[in-house]
Amino acid sequence: MMTPHPPASDGDSVAIAGLLAGVTIWGVIWLPYRLLNQAGLSPVSAAFFTDLVSLAAGCLLWWRVLPRRRPSLLLLLIALTSGGANVGYVLGTVYGQVMRVMLLFYLAPLWTVLWSRLLLGERVGRAGALVLAMSMGGAAIMLWRPEAGAPWPAAAADWIGLAAGLLFALSNVLVRKAGTVDVRQKSLAAFFGVVVVAAALWPVDPTSADVLAGIGGRSVAIAVVTGLVLIAATLLVYFALGRLAANRAVVIMLFELVVAAAAAWLFSGETMTPREWLGGALIVTASLLSGRIGQSVG
Repeated sequence: MMTPHPPASDGDSVAIAGLLAGVTIWGVIWLPYRLLNQAGLSPVSAAFFTDLVSLAAGCLLWWRVLPRRRPSLLLLLIALTSGGANVGYVLGTVYGQVMRVMLLFYLAPLWTVLWSRLLLGERVGRAGALVLAMSMGGAAIMLWRPEAGAPWPAAAADWIGLAAGLLFALSNVLVRKAGTVDVRQKSLAAFFGVVVVAAALWPVDPTSADVLAGIGGRSVAIAVVTGLVLIAATLLVYFALGRLAANRAVVIMLFELVVAAAAAWLFSGETMTPREWLGGALIVTASLLSGRIGQSVG
């Protein structure tokens, strides 16, 4: 007989509302980056300027937790992997199909199991193997190309989505490894990482040849508002994750995909094929299972 869940407390209700608000923001955050790209600002430059705003605001809000000495190597690795993941997210959703890129990004459970085994020495186990199989199966279905007879990314945006998910998973594992580091420092590290990675990509990104191209009053306003919204979303998500069980949080966080699907259809007219829906369903199920695994271990 299943034991019923206890009723949600007022604190839980506030945390759930905060997490829903946070993931709703993440589900539509690609839209201002597309607007900035239409205004002539490349995705790499847009990521740089929006996260520079987030970093500045975060330093003002959290100046008390700024490192008093040289940051640890682990914190720097968190910055670079988080920065790479976020820049990849922006590039993929600006140039590719939003839901396709986001679902490939959500292969993070697959990479998390592998990174956890490599860096934390965690055993995969049967449940982990199931997550691996479902994630890989979903990706294979989504990426299957009949003309090639194999699952293979069809466009650069697919590659970027896969790479961003790989880096996102690695950053999550590193965050777990740095368990004693203040979450606000980790947030600032992520914003700093985006600024550094985006700046490093300027020389090799042909669309960023003129970094200031597209900068105008409207672009500046969108970039500033987006940067402030990013830090608000980060605060909401971290606040909620500190108060909710992992298996409840992961279910709510998947609401981001619902928001993204609706926004992509409404604002960009994007739709998914039945094969992409099937592959996406397997990836989402793997994400749900990974939350259950994390809860049972913790």
